[in-house]
Amino acid sequence: MATLAEHTDADTLRPPESSAPALLRHTWIQTQRLLLRWGRDPITLLETLIVPCLLLMMLNIVVGSQIQKFSGHSALYGSVPMVTLVGALSGTVASGVMLGRERDAGLLARFWVLPVHRGSGLAARILAEGCRIFCGTVVIIGFAMLLGFRFHQGPLAAFAFLWLPVLFGLAFATMVTAIAVFTAKSTLVEGVALLSSLLMFFSTGFVPLGAYPNWIQPVVRNQPMSVAVDTMRSLAEGGALARPLMLTIIWSLGMIIVFAVPAAYGYRRASRR
Repeated sequence: MATLAEHTDADTLRPPESSAPALLRHTWIQTQRLLLRWGRDPITLLETLIVPCLLLMMLNIVVGSQIQKFSGHSALYGSVPMVTLVGALSGTVASGVMLGRERDAGLLARFWVLPVHRGSGLAARILAEGCRIFCGTVVIIGFAMLLGFRFHQGPLAAFAFLWLPVLFGLAFATMVTAIAVFTAKSTLVEGVALLSSLLMFFSTGFVPLGAYPNWIQPVVRNQPMSVAVDTMRSLAEGGALARPLMLTIIWSLGMIIVFAVPAAYGYRRASRR
């Protein structure tokens, strides 16, 4: 009887699965599950940490001195922001592929029938993406400092610099999630990898804006990765900040607004299969 009484009390104290406390608790538990799984996945670690560091080292060796002669500034203040953003985008592709695998294996459907908050799965994925992008950014910045990268605008600007890839990456992750829950994983990888490459090669982080032909400079200057690179360059080295920061926020929030509803609807549909 004592055992039955203790069990009844615990059930009485447990919040309903649709309540806000249950959402927070279940989101945190599933976030830990995703971070643990990504930490054990070699592809995710490769895309998030190793490839960006190797890319940064290659750019610094091959084109760093030529860009410094052309622009008069260290190439690291363009290539480091660009590589942190590329690392954020590459990691979202790996997690998007993993989401497709979980959908095909029926794991999302199993979570759907468990007594957990319905919104915790998607909320945990967004929170885990933010944690992954922030940790990847810190590692890339640490590697860049070994190459000579420094912050010249104070600790507050450095703090903002670290969080800008998180905003940009979460916007991109919302788009990738919306695609991953509706299409095959091979389509996702090919399409997003092509988009990421185009954004990188036609950005002000790859080479200075003046190195591009005049007819394409307006596109390069205003595309989402260029404005994010220019914002991070201003936060680290100095220069005009208001315009690129405003465009970065507009691009990021615009992507979240456009793709949030399809991502939520697709995630719910994939979980009910």
